[in-house]
Amino acid sequence: MRITLLNQYYTPDLAPTAHLSASLAEHRAALGDEVRVLTSRGGYVDASDVAASESSGNLKVSRLWTPRFGKKYALLRIMDYAAFYLQTLLRMIFMKRQDVIITLTTPPLIGLTAVAHRILHPSTKIILWNMDCYPDVLEQVDMVKSGGIASRLLRFLVRLQFRWVDHLVTLDEAMSDLLLRQYEPSKRKLPTTVIPNWERSSLFPKDEQYSPWTPNDSEAFRDKFVVLYLGNTGYGHEFETVVQAAEQLRGDALVFLFVGGGKRWQMLEEAKREKNLDNFILHGYVPKEETPQVMNSSDCALITLSDSSLGIMSPSKMHSNLACGLPILYLGPQGSNVDEAIETFDCGESVRHGEVDQVVAFLRRCVSDDEYRMQLKSNARKAFDSRYCDDKTLPMFDAIIEELVQQ
Repeated sequence: MRITLLNQYYTPDLAPTAHLSASLAEHRAALGDEVRVLTSRGGYVDASDVAASESSGNLKVSRLWTPRFGKKYALLRIMDYAAFYLQTLLRMIFMKRQDVIITLTTPPLIGLTAVAHRILHPSTKIILWNMDCYPDVLEQVDMVKSGGIASRLLRFLVRLQFRWVDHLVTLDEAMSDLLLRQYEPSKRKLPTTVIPNWERSSLFPKDEQYSPWTPNDSEAFRDKFVVLYLGNTGYGHEFETVVQAAEQLRGDALVFLFVGGGKRWQMLEEAKREKNLDNFILHGYVPKEETPQVMNSSDCALITLSDSSLGIMSPSKMHSNLACGLPILYLGPQGSNVDEAIETFDCGESVRHGEVDQVVAFLRRCVSDDEYRMQLKSNARKAFDSRYCDDKTLPMFDAIIEELVQQ
């Protein structure tokens, strides 16, 4: 079987979708499929870089050139996207017929290049693996005016793409509902499967003992209860409740450790400085292979999602947190994949924005009640093993692919 996967990011880049794409691509290649990945040489983090195209067995990764202008300005990002679009479109047009094309959503609407291939080769099947919803994300950050010309054009293109999609994969039910309500073709029911993001079980062996994470500022959280936020602090996340909780928790043997970067990083730096939050520790991105050490040096994971982001995007850090047995403190709306995991597996606390006292009470109980904390840790790892690891998610993709090629 010939399978192509489209995504702007691929390992060794730090983007979560880079590692998810690699996990699926390598899995299908190991099953004997001829797998081609079309990705960009540009990185999720501006300073990152990747090697040229490479092949290994049945897997070929083609890294397409982009100017790599970064994310600071919208116009420069669009130019990066345009270079990737054009080259991917040309590859799709001239590529020999593929059995299945799996397209992600970075850059937005890259799946339209798969549609071009499908028009030339009608037997090709398209799987849309939806990570973010456009133009909803752009409207949320005021890059596109809701109901404006750009928004209407983007929605037209999304509807056009959905007409050719054979199977939709989403991250939670909220995302499925949003997309089907707006874009499901009128003349047919679009098969849809919720497959949560995951981590590879091999990267997180059960009961694995990792060496301590010792950055230069490690003394600041030594012998403290560490609440870890790991990853991007983008527009879809809110931290006002965390800041207020940190103010109440001054003097407690507890710190909030932020490891990453993103659009709201400056807000965290300003809050730390202006409110004199000595229990806020900010550290830049770390390599993927270092993250198990970071998580195993922590006691609880913090995940946030803005109310307006429900169904539009889904936090990707939960799965590695669960793999390391970290209880989850979730600040965000009900109905997200994180809220669902906590409710199903009792592996943390789900709190709405503004409920500062509930955050403080949960963290203080975790610090003082060893039995409660250890039960949450055990439940977190059980959640990973039963739902959020590659052993559980990759067979779901296999079932979709096999069903499509038999049609």
